[in-house]
Amino acid sequence: MSSAQKDEPARRQPADGAKRSEIIAAATERFARDGYNSTKWADIATDVGVGPTALYHYFGSKQHCLFVILDEAAQDALERFERAIGKHSDPAVALHAVVADAFDVTPREVQRLRVLAAEHGLLAVPRKPAREEQARQLARARTRALDVTWATLLARAMERGVIPEGDARLLARAVLGLYNSIWQWYRPNGIVALTRIAEFFSDRTMALIRLAPEAVA
Repeated sequence: MSSAQKDEPARRQPADGAKRSEIIAAATERFARDGYNSTKWADIATDVGVGPTALYHYFGSKQHCLFVILDEAAQDALERFERAIGKHSDPAVALHAVVADAFDVTPREVQRLRVLAAEHGLLAVPRKPAREEQARQLARARTRALDVTWATLLARAMERGVIPEGDARLLARAVLGLYNSIWQWYRPNGIVALTRIAEFFSDRTMALIRLAPEAVA
């Protein structure tokens, strides 16, 4: 075997990774703009400059690609949450930090959040194709982990007396429901600026949690 043949797999792997990322980016944009059901697999292939059959080298189906996008969105949200609260031992300060950080998002991250908010329900439906099911389970586990992380922080705030006692898990779902509702209608460069939305919904989130302003001080 020649040295060129030996180097071929090493060259192909980075190229494959770059093309996969390109497909994910194109699919995210399509799903966020046009909707998952209205997007054809062939549309995404056209966007990245390959034939439709070439997409199957990277994903088993359009739904497999969707689950990967949902998993990435949930993973990013979870990592951001953990970074935000990791800097603060006081749960009241941590709550303010994580809510503020949730709105510090790029247009690309907004697209993923829009897809997650719109298609989250598909994670509850098992899939027969192995690659789809594996991706679905990963994404579903990640979204559940985000629920648990939120509930844990709220429970800690309740124990410290900075918010009223209650069902931390239900409260976490209410907070996430309020937050996710934004991405059903918000679009980057729309009529309403994200800074105004952040201010409005941050105040409403704190009111929902019933965290008093003086608690942070």
